[in-house]
Amino acid sequence: MLIIPQKYNPKLLPETTEVAIQHIKDSFQRHLSKALNLRRVTAPLFVLSGTGINDDLNGVEHPVSFPIDAIGGRQAEVVHSLAKWKRMKLGAYDIAPGYGLYTDMNAIRTFEDLDNLHSLYVDQWDWEKTIREEDRNLEYLKDTVRKIYSAVKKVEAEIYERFPHITPWLPEEVTFIHSQELLDRYPDLTAKERENKAAKEYGAVFIIGIGADLSNGEPHDGRAPDYDDWISMNSDGYKGLNGDLILWNPILESGFELSSMGIRVSPESLKTQLKLRGCEERERYDFHKSLIEGKLPYSIGGGIGQSRLCMYLLQKAHIGEVQASIWPESQIAACASAGIKLL
Repeated sequence: MLIIPQKYNPKLLPETTEVAIQHIKDSFQRHLSKALNLRRVTAPLFVLSGTGINDDLNGVEHPVSFPIDAIGGRQAEVVHSLAKWKRMKLGAYDIAPGYGLYTDMNAIRTFEDLDNLHSLYVDQWDWEKTIREEDRNLEYLKDTVRKIYSAVKKVEAEIYERFPHITPWLPEEVTFIHSQELLDRYPDLTAKERENKAAKEYGAVFIIGIGADLSNGEPHDGRAPDYDDWISMNSDGYKGLNGDLILWNPILESGFELSSMGIRVSPESLKTQLKLRGCEERERYDFHKSLIEGKLPYSIGGGIGQSRLCMYLLQKAHIGEVQASIWPESQIAACASAGIKLL
C-alpha cells in the first residue's frame, strides 16, 4: 500500500541525491567488507533452470525466465537473490572460516506489490561467509548483526557530516527479539503490525526466527527451506538461527526491513526443512546433493538492500527516489502531487 507522508519535504534535490547515492554505495561496501572480512566477487544475473541454485524466497514466487538458443533452448531464469550460489562459491574458492565474499546482486521480481519499499527492480549486497560448525549458534549470529549495524551507523554519520540537515535517526544499538516473543507480547496483531510495534519502540530491531511455525501455527514470515536455518533450536530456547533487521522509519511511520540474513542450513536441518515444506524432491538438485553430502562449507549470509539503505539514510519517502524502475501511472501522479520525485 502506497504511503503519502503529510507535508513531505525532500532533503536533497535529485542531482544531489545522485551524488549521495554514490557515496553511500561506495562507503558502505567498504565498511561491510572490512567488518566481516569479505572480498568482492562477480555474480550472475541469471542461472539455468532446474539446478536448484536460484533463491526460492518464500517458495511460491516465479522467476523471469527465457530460452537460450545457443544451448538448445534450455531455460534460464533471472535470479531472485544469490543465497545458494554464494555458498557454492565459498566452496569453489576454498574460502577459510572467518572470511567470505560479497557481490552486487540485481534481480527482477515481477510479483511485487509496488509501493514505497517494493520495486520490480531489486538491488542488494549479497554476502556469504564461511564459518565453523561450532559457530552455528545465536551469539555468532548476533555478533554478525551488530557488525553490519555498526557499518550502517558509520555511513549515517558520514551523510550527516556531508549534509548536516539530514539528522541521524538510528539508535546506538540494535535490539534482538524472537518472533515468538513478539507474538506472546502482541497476540492480537498481525506479524507486520508486531514488527511495526517493535521497530517504533526500539528504533532498530533484529527479529529472530523467520520461517518456522510459531505457537499460533503460522510462521512470522515465509522462508524457503534450503538456505536459512529456521528449524534448529537456539540458546534462547526458540527455533531459528536467522532473522530480519527492521528499522523505524519516521517519514513513513512504519517498520523498514533493511536486511534478511541467517546461519545457513546444515545437511541435517536442510533435510528436516525440506520435509516440513513438502519439498523433498529438491534433494536431487546439484546444490542440495552437494550440501547433504558435506561438500559445501558451513556458512552465514544475507542480503542488504542497496536502494533501501540509500532511501533510509537520505530520508526519502519512496524507493523510486533513489532508483530507476517502472511504476503505475496512478502512483507516479500521487507521488508527484506530494512532492515525491521518482527517478
